[in-house]
Amino acid sequence: VLLNWTVMILYNYFSAMFAGPGYVPLGWAPEKSQDCMYLQYCKVCQSYKAPRSHHCRKCNRCVMKMDHHCPWINNCCGYQNHASFTLFLLLAPLGCIHASFVFVMTMYTQLYNRISFGWSSVKIDMSAAKRDPRPIIPFGLSAFAASLFALGLALGTTIAVGMLFIIQMKVILTNKTSIESWIEEKAKDRIQYYQTGEIFIFPYDMGSKWKNFKQVFTWSGVPEGDGLDWPVREGCHQYSLTIEQLKQKADKRVRSVRYRAVEDYSGVCCPVTKGVKTFFTTPCTEEPRIALSKGDLILATRGLKHWMYGEKILDSAPDGGIRERGWFPRKCVEKCQYDSEMDQTMDGEKKTR
Repeated sequence: VLLNWTVMILYNYFSAMFAGPGYVPLGWAPEKSQDCMYLQYCKVCQSYKAPRSHHCRKCNRCVMKMDHHCPWINNCCGYQNHASFTLFLLLAPLGCIHASFVFVMTMYTQLYNRISFGWSSVKIDMSAAKRDPRPIIPFGLSAFAASLFALGLALGTTIAVGMLFIIQMKVILTNKTSIESWIEEKAKDRIQYYQTGEIFIFPYDMGSKWKNFKQVFTWSGVPEGDGLDWPVREGCHQYSLTIEQLKQKADKRVRSVRYRAVEDYSGVCCPVTKGVKTFFTTPCTEEPRIALSKGDLILATRGLKHWMYGEKILDSAPDGGIRERGWFPRKCVEKCQYDSEMDQTMDGEKKTR
């Protein structure tokens, strides 16, 4: 049985790794040219981002129905390998639960045969079993320590990977991805902030958990659709989600604040020269850091107490729109003086929006 668990776990693991998530074809554009206004354009892939696709910095490609980039499979979890990845998250805890049961019963039976109860103390003889002088498998002190260590690994894997499986099943049963769940939350915040009275309806929820489940898991193992066009619920269309993304992108530009670098920053993860607090409070994320030179302009979009995230404006860019994104220490920048005038303009724009 353990061998069967191992084969199924490794099969789904390598399927998720080598099958890949599926990428938007380079240079892709919708069939109707007027639909381009509803889509974002990826300058790296030189193509429009298809509905439900996102650009992955690690893979350097636009991924179809991207959920997240998983370092354990060294690939993205997306349209083609979502089912294999989720099955791996299910089978790994089940195999570890079986292994934990074997370890517990082994240690219990072996210790039971080695424990002697006296009037004043309990003694454990690990040299040999008292009731069974010729055990099938020798079980000494080193074997006991190895079994105990393996039990800890099995239980840890069961809890950690099992929680990931529960998270994945929650988004699958609503026919979402982790990124789309985040987009939906931001849509609610945007509507509440501007009080527009809009009602955002997630377009890909089929209204039934079973129908949503079948969008990922099929008997053939091949997910439904082509990764570019998706069935939507009534009252929505193919670009309902991408239109919301464009609104959030415009809102992000309105809320961004312009800063100017007053100190150089090399872009290291934990800078020693920027203070102890900055060193120990570095953001725990895979998002990059950006190097700064004195005088650089940055559009900050979010931040922590000692760190900020933003986009560095490159004057050398031909269209002025290419920016480097990442974290940088708050100590290295200061707010531009003319932002007070810009804030008044932004307030007026917010009221209009």
